[in-house]
Amino acid sequence: MSQNQSAGKPNLSIVIPVYNEEDNIQPLVARVHEGLAAYEGNWELLLVDDGSSDATAERIEQAVAQYGAHVNYIGLARNSGQTAAMQAGIDHARGELICTLDGDLQNDPVDIPRMVDILLERKLDLLCGQRAKRQDAWLSRKLPSMIANRLIARVTGVNLHDYGCSLKLMRTSVIRRVRLYGEMHRLIPVWVATVTSPKRIAEIPVAHHARIHGVSKYGISRTFRVILDLLTVFFFLRFRARPGHFFGSIGLALGFFGGLGMTYLAFVKFALGESIGSRPLLLISVMLLMFAGQFITTGILAEMVSRVLYAPRELPPAELASSAPSWKQPHV
Repeated sequence: MSQNQSAGKPNLSIVIPVYNEEDNIQPLVARVHEGLAAYEGNWELLLVDDGSSDATAERIEQAVAQYGAHVNYIGLARNSGQTAAMQAGIDHARGELICTLDGDLQNDPVDIPRMVDILLERKLDLLCGQRAKRQDAWLSRKLPSMIANRLIARVTGVNLHDYGCSLKLMRTSVIRRVRLYGEMHRLIPVWVATVTSPKRIAEIPVAHHARIHGVSKYGISRTFRVILDLLTVFFFLRFRARPGHFFGSIGLALGFFGGLGMTYLAFVKFALGESIGSRPLLLISVMLLMFAGQFITTGILAEMVSRVLYAPRELPPAELASSAPSWKQPHV
């Protein structure tokens, strides 16, 4: 147990990426404090401004001044996407547990203490929220999520019902072992499954509210982005430890057909005495052999790179102290 940890629950960091949510910041921070009022442990709130073009940054600074140093403002220089903003919050989090949620007031912080209890009781590494009664438009929000959820479950084998719910509770020691990029925030359960047992990942029904202020940043177009990210995660899951097998198998297949073509042409040239210089098969066979060499060489390089250990960056204690000077302590 850390020196600053209460005798009750583990230290908790709440990470909320926000983008153009100026009207939601004050009620959001207030609701977080209401939901965590009875939490029996230290906690901090990290609001990550993803390069907002409205008054979101100013509203966050007002919240910091109003509530105290346990509310932290992290500002990104430009709009980098929800995943990058979430990763920035995770990098700065000090808690033993990290909880992420959206900044649009659709997730309810009142669910967080219950999720902490369930995660600790069941010894989980990741607990995801499932929006049982989702308050969103069917065509623009529910339909893309339905398609994305089924695609992700089918391709990855990590069977959850709602990957898109941002309300997730995870152990810091586990999430720090992966790195989020692209649109990977909705694939957090999949990435976590690469560093821990899928049995330590679960989901529970959580509350979901209709958006009151602002507009949604997502639509049906995100389904296509999910497909692209799925290709990446599929390769990572199946061939992370043996990328040479992936590229090498393609190279061997191309080399086989290229070699077969060249063997046939050699027979035609030397056994039958026919000219092969103008035959398209010659060019095709040469190209296949060249591609085969490139794929095999790429596989060898990928094997070498995969053996380089990557350690996710963690802020040293001095930086942590300066970036988040205090905790919100439980009432005694």
